[in-house]
Amino acid sequence: MIKTMLKAAVAMAVLIGAGAAAAPPPATAPTVQSRDGYDRHVTIKNRTGWTMLRFYASDSRKDDWEEDILGDDVLENGQNVRINIDDGSGACIYDFKAEFTNGEELTRSRINVCEIGEYSYTR
Repeated sequence: MIKTMLKAAVAMAVLIGAGAAAAPPPATAPTVQSRDGYDRHVTIKNRTGWTMLRFYASDSRKDDWEEDILGDDVLENGQNVRINIDDGSGACIYDFKAEFTNGEELTRSRINVCEIGEYSYTR
């Protein structure tokens, strides 16, 4: 169920081209936060020069990557995607892994998604 929720969140995310600003939510839209009050939405920015084929975010306490959050989508160089990392566990510390068209696989450990709002992949 958590996997399905993460995939649905990505499927609903809007990819934003380089240099374009995301439109703010309507003034009447409430900010969605988890039950503990932390906002675990993170904007992933691809600034590598390559297309991101797959993206994984897993609770740092776990030994597996779950499934690809991008699913059938990709994140082109210069694009952003806003993802709700909240898996319902109450965790704030996640490991990220991204795979790119050039064969690179970049893993980042112990990212505090309760404290950051964006994360950039660069060369």
